[in-house]
Amino acid sequence: MKDKIKSFPLLLLLAVFLASLYGAVHNQISYSVSPGYFHEFKFLQFGFSENLQNRLGASLIGILATWWMGLFVAIPIGIATIFAPSAAEMRVLFIRTSLIILVLTLLVGLGALLYGLVLFSDEHLPIWMTGRNVSDPVRFATAGNMHNHSYLGGLIGVVVGLAYVLWTIRRQRGRILAFNTD
Repeated sequence: MKDKIKSFPLLLLLAVFLASLYGAVHNQISYSVSPGYFHEFKFLQFGFSENLQNRLGASLIGILATWWMGLFVAIPIGIATIFAPSAAEMRVLFIRTSLIILVLTLLVGLGALLYGLVLFSDEHLPIWMTGRNVSDPVRFATAGNMHNHSYLGGLIGVVVGLAYVLWTIRRQRGRILAFNTD
């Protein structure tokens, strides 16, 4: 148990790093779709100076907006993986689960992006766009849709990740019991 507890802070840092990396890459994609989403909203929201109102600034906003999701993901997954049979299996399971969550979050975000690219038009925009005076409402809404749904993807990822951890630990424990009875 001592080795598992020692591993926990490093796993937390790994999850924060992965979430931050996701945020930086995510914002590069959404910046490509709608620079206006950043120039007319995100840079103002985060109070970025003019010299950071570019792709670097978009990445920094991605990091600032998502690092905490690493903790949101890591704490329940880390607690669940403590029940793995060994510290080594705990670490492997945590990393695998984190990657599963990352991929699910990306897929939900890209799905929301695709939805916006295909279905949004000047006549069909999400309700949260009402009253916004932006240069390109369709692109703005598409980038915003990707952002909003990525958080939902993270939540879905945590639920799926926890189910995966519990299923894996149950399987591992069954393997250990079978090994011990021989």
